Amino acid sequence: MKKALILLTLVVLGLSLVTLTGLGKGKIGIVLDVGGRGDLSFNDMGFKGTDQAAKDFGLQMVEVQSATAADYLPNIRNLARSGDFDLIICVGFLLGDALNQAAQEFPDQKFAIIDSVVDQPNVMSIVFRENEMSALVGALGGVIAAYYGYDYVGTVLGIEIPVLYHFEAGYRFGIDWGLNKYKEHEGLAAKPNVGLLYTYTGTFDDVAKGKAATEAQLAQGAVAVYNVAGPLGIGDLEAITEKHKAMGTESGPPFYFGVDSDQDWMGNAKYTLASGMKRVDIACYDAVQSVVDGTFKGGVHSLGLKEGGVGISGIKELLDFMDFGIKAGAIKASDTYQIIANWASNRAAIPYWIWEAIDELKAGILDGSIQVPTADTRDQMLAVRAQYPLER
Repeated sequence: MKKALILLTLVVLGLSLVTLTGLGKGKIGIVLDVGGRGDLSFNDMGFKGTDQAAKDFGLQMVEVQSATAADYLPNIRNLARSGDFDLIICVGFLLGDALNQAAQEFPDQKFAIIDSVVDQPNVMSIVFRENEMSALVGALGGVIAAYYGYDYVGTVLGIEIPVLYHFEAGYRFGIDWGLNKYKEHEGLAAKPNVGLLYTYTGTFDDVAKGKAATEAQLAQGAVAVYNVAGPLGIGDLEAITEKHKAMGTESGPPFYFGVDSDQDWMGNAKYTLASGMKRVDIACYDAVQSVVDGTFKGGVHSLGLKEGGVGISGIKELLDFMDFGIKAGAIKASDTYQIIANWASNRAAIPYWIWEAIDELKAGILDGSIQVPTADTRDQMLAVRAQYPLER
């Protein structure tokens, strides 16, 4: 009887171990696009979430960086061919075509992709409603432009692809919404004449192009520039910092709006005000956990405000992501108190009713009373631009 009980216990423990390590293999692969690590946003977030899941579930993570677009398919194939991986995560829209081919070649391999829809049964396609978070950032930009008397709100984008149309569509809507809110609050006869400056740079890794685009927008009178190009945000913030030096100012506009992660801590938070957060880290973590739990399912998984997949930064996120910056070697632990003080000072300088307005917009999106437009094609984007014409 004792032997039978011991044997049963060992079997149960063995089954538990198999479940907790992803069917006994215990290996997760992550393939990054050409943007690569060190962007402090999209790719780093994918790595962060996958790495944390690997640690939490006792798995081994293998990271593969793509030097050029030609590397995408070979990188995915090499991982899948080994048969050692419980899940292979592809981080980025640009890997979509390569994964579509590889998923058919390896039908028994589980895959996940961020920011693209790959219609294969063994692929979990994780997409985000970036239009929702960008509406919040845009509303903040529109209101503060009117409040500080600036002519424009700016954004610097990467490659003109459907994912970035989501950002632009939401940002346009948000700016318009914010200007109408300012009109209502101030009792004006017409909404302020604030325009949108936007530049598609055609790249996600040329920081110099991001800086040049931001400089041009600041020269035209942008109150803030929203980074929608990952690594290019480093150049955006450099341009904003240099603008402040030229103006002899230590705070206030022009501001930097971060993207994907909470980038409010960047530049010691002297000129940052908010970030549109796209939780690629949470998406990657959940994808790994679904394999561990045995709940993995192919198909489209859409994450927005309601699911916690997107949002606008706050104090909790600032505290969490300062640690992210420290681990990346971008800031020192000794800088954290000054960062918090700078961030709080910037936020406090904005009238409280403006922050309440952003909360109002968020609540409307969550309860469905406010519908934020989006776009997946150029024609759809042109329609949104026509609906919310912010060119001056």
